[in-house]
Amino acid sequence: MTTETSSLIPRLEALLIVADEPMSVTALAAGAGSPVKEVRAALAELRADYDGESGGPERGFQLREVAGGWRIYVREELDGVITDFVGNQAPARLSQAALETLAVIAYKQPVTRSQVAQIRAVNVDGVVRTLLGRGLITEMHADPETGAMHYGTTSLLLEKLGINSIDELPHISPLLDDGSDGFAGLEGI
Repeated sequence: MTTETSSLIPRLEALLIVADEPMSVTALAAGAGSPVKEVRAALAELRADYDGESGGPERGFQLREVAGGWRIYVREELDGVITDFVGNQAPARLSQAALETLAVIAYKQPVTRSQVAQIRAVNVDGVVRTLLGRGLITEMHADPETGAMHYGTTSLLLEKLGINSIDELPHISPLLDDGSDGFAGLEGI
């Protein structure tokens, strides 16, 4: 590890651990307050370290470059461990915020986190992480232009809902106000 990257690496790791979408080198450089060239070198060192190429053990996670950015992922060969762990956790109820976010994703998929936040008019970062952690939603693909991750529902959600396909969800339009009352009730505001 070079002197230049030794102080940069902990800052990059902190940013990568909290990232819920791949982060571009430019975004990482801005977040860490370091030049892009140094960030690229530090990312290469981190990747080699995590892969056991620096003399240490191969870690249970890896640093991948995907969708024009960098993100930490569990190694593919350990997916079963994570699935078993998450599946054995005591079932917990979803909060109202999680249920609303899940509904938006189910009906609008594939949808980005920012689109969900716009529909709900609140920040959904933590809720999306919770839904991902519980295996109810998944990352589908990154937008080629923006790099934003698109989310969709999983087969686990279908199983929990007792349906075979997302097409079996009830139509939402009968549940919504049709607006036939116009702006009645809004007078005087």
